[in-house]
Amino acid sequence: MRAITVSDRAAGVDGVSLSDKPYPHAAENDVIVRVHAAGFTRGELDWPGTWTDRVGRDRTPSVLGHELSGVVVDLGYGTTGLSVGQRVFGLSDWTRDGSLAEYTAIEVRNLAPLPADIDYTTAAALPISGLTAWQALFVHADLAPGQTVLIHGAAGSVGSLAVQLAREVGARVIGTGRARDRDIALGLGVGVFLDLQSDQLEAAGQVDVVLDGIGGEVFDRSIALVRPGGTLVTIAAPPSTQPEDGRAVFFVVETDRAQLTELAQRTRDGRIRPLVGAVRSLADAPVAFASGSRGPGKTIIQVAED
Repeated sequence: MRAITVSDRAAGVDGVSLSDKPYPHAAENDVIVRVHAAGFTRGELDWPGTWTDRVGRDRTPSVLGHELSGVVVDLGYGTTGLSVGQRVFGLSDWTRDGSLAEYTAIEVRNLAPLPADIDYTTAAALPISGLTAWQALFVHADLAPGQTVLIHGAAGSVGSLAVQLAREVGARVIGTGRARDRDIALGLGVGVFLDLQSDQLEAAGQVDVVLDGIGGEVFDRSIALVRPGGTLVTIAAPPSTQPEDGRAVFFVVETDRAQLTELAQRTRDGRIRPLVGAVRSLADAPVAFASGSRGPGKTIIQVAED
């Protein structure tokens, strides 16, 4: 099969290439998915799991990408819960070969059924961004109706879904980003938009929840905005300081079938929509990986025709 692999850590994005790999083996509780569409994160080259397995052994050449949608074509020993021919989407393990391949082996617990009326491209844009937004707002921050949430990068992959989820539960949303993001953020339901380059972040006032995916100075300035009892959730780096009367939490997204199912249902109902940007072929994936996003929305790799 064909796959996008990396084997030389020092080469960075120049080491990403289209390669031939053996058809994957389905271990116990695995399924083999014929990948139709896949997503990736450029930061994967900095993740330890890209280069070593769970016990620290070198596992290169590694297949990149972790978000996927496709069809189950084979079951490992003892696998239950899904069947051959079933449409699925989900998030593969960080320390195993990923989704930028024609076929991938993945634990069944990391997948959820994909309804027939959600296309593969849309589904591939949901797992990391959707689960991150869900877990930040509802698992770590306990966002409730009537609260105010400040979402940094409100037009980004995570931020855009967080805006929509927060609005759905009846929260007031303040979003930040660059000037070019203003119309997108307002269209998603942001009540107030602040340009990080020209507006005063302090204009947001006191908020119940901050979702930070930027870190650095933005994190430091956001600490003072958390009202007593509030929560700052960051996915950028472990916090070096805490709000005076609140808390700051760092987390790494985890797969969750129930949450994936909730995201799929909201997508079907039109309550949320992931922002999909460029759609590229598997052969073009090294270029897409090197260049990153050139506009709004998440770049998706179309591996097989729908």
